[in-house]
Amino acid sequence: MKWQKNMRLIDANVILRYLLADNQVMAQQAKEVVENGAYSKPEVIAEVVYVLKGVYRVGRADVAAYLKALLQVIQCPEEEAVIYALDLYAQTSLDFIDCLLIAYHKLNSETVFSFDKKLNKYLLD
Repeated sequence: MKWQKNMRLIDANVILRYLLADNQVMAQQAKEVVENGAYSKPEVIAEVVYVLKGVYRVGRADVAAYLKALLQVIQCPEEEAVIYALDLYAQTSLDFIDCLLIAYHKLNSETVFSFDKKLNKYLLD
């Protein structure tokens, strides 16, 4: 899907309704928006990860799989970094934001400064 002028930026609530279909009316509206061209941002994806894991108790691998599937139908700036971060998140105990910082470092050669020893271990690899 190419970026289009009429694409709509969707928030975490729309993504959650789309993925979970726990409210049929909202899920249908979310589906229509997604199918007509939608995009989201890495920070919104991070919120969805947090809610799926913390509120809905979805396992890390499933969170990653659901969101990678979502990225097949919506656009996201820094999509490559988000996918890298989702893969890392599924394989480690790192927070998703740390995974995203690692992805920015590995893929974009961004220098990340942190006092987090666990994060720094991945930044030095």
